Amino acid sequence: MTGPLMEKTTIEQVSTPPPVREPVVVGVEYGWHGNNRVELLENGEEYFPRVFEALRQAQSEILLETFIVFEDKVGNELQKILIEAAQRGVRITVSLDGFGCGELSTEFLAALSNAGVRLQIFDPAPRHFGIRTNWFRRLHRKIVVVDGTIAFLGGINFSADHLADFGPEAKQDYSVEVQGPAVADIHHFALLQSGRPARAKYWWRRRRQRRAELAVSDHDGQVRLVYRDNGEHPGDIEEEYLQVVRNARHRVVIANAYFFPGYRLLREIRNAARRGVEVRLILQGQPDLRVARLAARMTYDYLLRAGVAIYEYCDRPLHGKVALVDEDWSTVGSSNLDPLSLSLNLEANVLIRDRAFNRDLFERLDELSSNHCKVMSTDKAPRGRIWHMTIGFLVFHVLRHFPAWAGWLPAHKPRLKPFIHPTGSDKA
Repeated sequence: MTGPLMEKTTIEQVSTPPPVREPVVVGVEYGWHGNNRVELLENGEEYFPRVFEALRQAQSEILLETFIVFEDKVGNELQKILIEAAQRGVRITVSLDGFGCGELSTEFLAALSNAGVRLQIFDPAPRHFGIRTNWFRRLHRKIVVVDGTIAFLGGINFSADHLADFGPEAKQDYSVEVQGPAVADIHHFALLQSGRPARAKYWWRRRRQRRAELAVSDHDGQVRLVYRDNGEHPGDIEEEYLQVVRNARHRVVIANAYFFPGYRLLREIRNAARRGVEVRLILQGQPDLRVARLAARMTYDYLLRAGVAIYEYCDRPLHGKVALVDEDWSTVGSSNLDPLSLSLNLEANVLIRDRAFNRDLFERLDELSSNHCKVMSTDKAPRGRIWHMTIGFLVFHVLRHFPAWAGWLPAHKPRLKPFIHPTGSDKA
């Protein structure tokens, strides 16, 4: 962690208004690609070694964007690896969220910049009375692409609280490693989001992708990138959930850290259970935000009475954003099922049609729900005093309408501000 003598500053103090880069991706849709190798990575113990080894082996390019980097043993190791890669000539672009990475020190950032890392900050904002103000519409994605041949995407940040030895607050989370044709789309997306030029996706290519999507069979190794932004794709991830839950035949398992979806998805989950689909939700039992648990519990009666099985994971904070439907469809990504992720944040998930991956994810979630969760039932569903119920009712309806209210605000345009070295020269 940061030593007591290290200068501590907020990111916006070392960024100046010009120049500003804006991602140029507009209207890009990515289709299904077959013949991919996908591997589920659970927690930092599986994720960090694989990502760090890929970064060490990088020959030409690293694209990395994340919500959080802390100056702990994980963040410091990431910094060391990136500096070494930059020194051997690898072209590196790192995009950090201005809120999630707002506590990084000048020294930490300057070391990367001085080594040649192209470092940029998403929406840095000044503090007012010591309080950060850039709470909403965050860069919440966690994507790493190395040499355009291997990609990692999921919910794991670069921080030691994703490792079990962090203690009782260590997070339970998931990511996925992808190799194969789908990496080209993830690479294309990451390039555009970083503000760098990428091959255009012309209309005939998009049409070809749509035809390919319609032709998807039950062959394994199918992968598709989906994302939400505040432009032309504000509801893509939610629509995918709606479609697969609506068409589910046997089972639906959703493990999500912040669960408060809109009525449409709640209704599809309820309807799936009513028609005999085994529906299992794994939610936080020890959330880091009290309002998150309160909001999720407002949905319990509605879902439990329809036959949905709800489990609260109580060993440590649940940070995962994964789901599976039937025996072949899965998703892993950064998107929670709450108003922030579904309506404001920039998010990315991969959709996967692969029976072995689906089976692996199911076995891990089944073990989690069977051995580490508290089962909720209608007689155990939270009730409470009248004032608790009143507050809960108000929270429920405020959050229910929050996405619509947010939609009245001007559409947010992503801003990527290059890190400016304190001396005044951009070293990246």
